[in-house]
Amino acid sequence: MREDMGEVTTSLQRPVTNEGRSKLVRHVDSFEIQPPAPPSHNGVPRSAWARARRRVSRWHRPYTAILVFLDVAAAAFASFTAIHTFDQARAGFYNAQQDPSWFFTVAFVLLPLGWLVILWGNRAYDRRYLGLGPDEFKRVIRAGVAVAATVSFLAFATKTDLSRYTVGTALLGALLLILLGRILARFVLHVVRRNIGQGGHRMVLVGTLPECLEVHRAVTRNPAAGLVPVAIHVTDGYAAARGMETPVPVYAGRDVLALVREVGGDTIAVCGSASAEPGELRRLAWQLEGSGVDLVVAPQLTDIAGPRVHIRPIEGLPLLHVEEPTLSGPALLAKNLMDRVAAGLGLLLLIPVFVAIAVAIKINDRGPVFFRQPRVGHEGRTFRVWKFRTMYVDAEERLASLVDQNETDGMLFKMKQDPRVFPVGRFLRASSLDELPQLINVLWGEMSLVGPRPLPADDGDFLGDVRRRLLVRPGMTGLWQVSGRSDLSWDEAVRLDLYYVDNWSLAYDLSILWRTVGVVVARKGAY
Repeated sequence: MREDMGEVTTSLQRPVTNEGRSKLVRHVDSFEIQPPAPPSHNGVPRSAWARARRRVSRWHRPYTAILVFLDVAAAAFASFTAIHTFDQARAGFYNAQQDPSWFFTVAFVLLPLGWLVILWGNRAYDRRYLGLGPDEFKRVIRAGVAVAATVSFLAFATKTDLSRYTVGTALLGALLLILLGRILARFVLHVVRRNIGQGGHRMVLVGTLPECLEVHRAVTRNPAAGLVPVAIHVTDGYAAARGMETPVPVYAGRDVLALVREVGGDTIAVCGSASAEPGELRRLAWQLEGSGVDLVVAPQLTDIAGPRVHIRPIEGLPLLHVEEPTLSGPALLAKNLMDRVAAGLGLLLLIPVFVAIAVAIKINDRGPVFFRQPRVGHEGRTFRVWKFRTMYVDAEERLASLVDQNETDGMLFKMKQDPRVFPVGRFLRASSLDELPQLINVLWGEMSLVGPRPLPADDGDFLGDVRRRLLVRPGMTGLWQVSGRSDLSWDEAVRLDLYYVDNWSLAYDLSILWRTVGVVVARKGAY
């Protein structure tokens, strides 16, 4: 190896592939001298006409075109439905019976175009909000309110006596259909991202190696997010990183923009302290002007949801303000009320199911129908959880001979083919029907419908970060269940539980309940 001026890169053991990228292993172990990097761009001079007309990342263009078509079609179909539902649909339009052309122009042309303009004005087509997170749907709902207000104002200003039922049906129907269309479009996009690897952003991570690896782990947890790291450019500690295993190629001393073009990237993610030097991040932004490459900053804040983070600029310095988790107040009161009402109604409606399951358990293995075990609940208080029994009555005695066959890490014992589970019990576990008696715990206030999973009281080591999960009541379902259940490692399960504690909301609870339905039907991670 030559000690010389110039760029330093690593030679990689094997090429990058889209499939299984996060599992590839490379070693930072050799160097190659490259030509000197070009001087940094200082932002002057630059012509506005020289700006790139198209971004390097272009997946959002056809996706946005599809959304525009779906939105216009939804608004037109909602108008069609309202017109054919109510006889007074044409009220307020003079001579609509003799010459309906103006009426149909308003219903099928102007109103859909109005939806399109107001959706665009609310940035519902902004690529930053498409494909992930709730912001896209919030902007659609906000646009729906704006459309209703605009129609009401125009009717008032022109003294047009419109059919209220027709207008209400057309506007509400359009809003629901637009939301449904975007949900379906997002589902297809996620399938494409998971199975084909297209429709995402190819990222180059810039920062120290530990910071970049942490960001890599975070963005690759969910392939549906469409963030695919393709390279790491280390800014410090390169020599100490030699011999380390990395999931993507590692470079150092390169011009970042040239590196992005070389690896086919379209986004630069500045990780942690990479932007600690004053003015460095600003100069990088200058360098990227007109290149079509996106720039994002990944601060050292992990597992904190967007609603808790606010940007507050002070004298040109953007400060990230992190709100405290909301663990009390009206939202928590509403959550408790929803839990009790849903549990009470569920127990009444499920009485025939409970009787059928009890008979099946008795036929399969004589013994108690229910299994009760001490669990750790809210603020460390213990309670006895209700579950349908799925194991033979001597399961606890047989556990000692199976300990060495545990298929999970951490505090729980799990086996995919546990011989202690009788046949009916195996079906109850796969379908999650064994969890239904926990509605009794929810009704008594010991558990919640959504929350961290309750752990056995005799196995728990609730010290340090793990103890934080006790700030809320355990739940029948939660992030751990909709994210893999028994297939998760102990560390990943704890991370998900802590994420829920720090970021819970009523809307989040409802989304988890909705996702639970799909997970239960698919029997994912249940054994």
